[in-house]
Amino acid sequence: MLWTKITIMAIAGALGAALANRGIVLFHDAVRAIMPELMEGRMRRREFASLVFGTSFGLLIGFGIPFSLASTIVLSHGLWLGTDIIGAWFPGSYGRIKDADLKSRLGLIGSILSGALFGGLLVVAFETVTMLVARLPVNFFSYMGDLSGPIIFTLAAIPALAVAYQYGVKHGVIAFLITLLGRQLASGMRLAEPDAWAFLAGMLVLTVHAIQEGRCEVAPEESFVVSAEQIKRVRRHLPWIAVLGAVYALASNQGILMEGPQSLIALAQGDRIGAINYTVVRALSFLPLRTMSILATGVFTMDGLGFAPTLGLVSPNAVVAGIAGATVMSIEALGLVYIAKFFNRFPCMLKAANSIRTAMTKLLEIASLVGGMLAAHRMAPGFGFFAVAGLYLLNESAGTPVVRAAIGPVAIILVGITLNLLVLIQLAT
Repeated sequence: MLWTKITIMAIAGALGAALANRGIVLFHDAVRAIMPELMEGRMRRREFASLVFGTSFGLLIGFGIPFSLASTIVLSHGLWLGTDIIGAWFPGSYGRIKDADLKSRLGLIGSILSGALFGGLLVVAFETVTMLVARLPVNFFSYMGDLSGPIIFTLAAIPALAVAYQYGVKHGVIAFLITLLGRQLASGMRLAEPDAWAFLAGMLVLTVHAIQEGRCEVAPEESFVVSAEQIKRVRRHLPWIAVLGAVYALASNQGILMEGPQSLIALAQGDRIGAINYTVVRALSFLPLRTMSILATGVFTMDGLGFAPTLGLVSPNAVVAGIAGATVMSIEALGLVYIAKFFNRFPCMLKAANSIRTAMTKLLEIASLVGGMLAAHRMAPGFGFFAVAGLYLLNESAGTPVVRAAIGPVAIILVGITLNLLVLIQLAT
């Protein structure tokens, strides 16, 4: 099983780094936004690579790795941010994947080998760290499960919070009460996944609001501009996008790679339905942002439009997952124009998606903090609450060098390391 994980992650890493090197696909939205500067000769490769590193490394260390350490599953940020950096640092061109220029070919080969090594080493590193921590006096990884409850059970509150953001607190409270009623009814009727039914009730309320509002006023910069040249560039690389979709869905199906913290935590706890729900929510909420950035740059996203992991999770086996992933990511690439037209015609749905994304981010921050406090308190009653609260406030005072959503797992790790040091000092004396 370990070698299977290493092989799949090595393939994913090699593919991600190669596509990033050629400017075909990138993960980080900010990096994708500056890619045209490099492609059109207004920025040098070295300058671009430095910007990519500065933009991505902190998020990789402060967000991708802590959540990956919370389970045996790698968070997509932990892999794809790394492949963005690797691909950027090697020389490359932006025509076709096959290039006659020797320097560019060597850059591609370097990206492939480095990406494969990075992907494989991620698995080895996480497995090794998990094994070593298990031998410590305080195995703080065993407390990571306390993150799951707050993160998983906040799913149902996302639509109500989105309604509050978009339509005001009064409507948000009503949406929350309807969501709560839906959950209690589902629980009383002994339906599976009552939180999923509650989320559905909340989404229906948000959709009704969006339909009733009619045509929303949006700023000109929020409108979707369809460029025939950028669409042509994306479609020219459709075979590689399909391969990426196949690998991503396969890795998700095997429980090796997951697209977001919530779905990762849910899957690690054996809640596959909950993980599927979160992948759908994230895909819908990021749909406008990803579509807009692809249309503006002609560079596709490593996540696609977000549905490849969903199909990977619902597929019965790896083969079906690979085929489904390739198919859905191809459809996503081909459907960009139609998605843009839909959001331009119904801008209220665009605002609703943006509100969902904001709500999901805010709830993840709160759930991560609460989960971190619960885990730290279980490790060290009293001291745990104090330590996590202190770390959170220090992080805020320092300008949030650690992403708020990652403060929970980071706090658990730091408190766990501190407790082990205290135990070792006590034993030594």
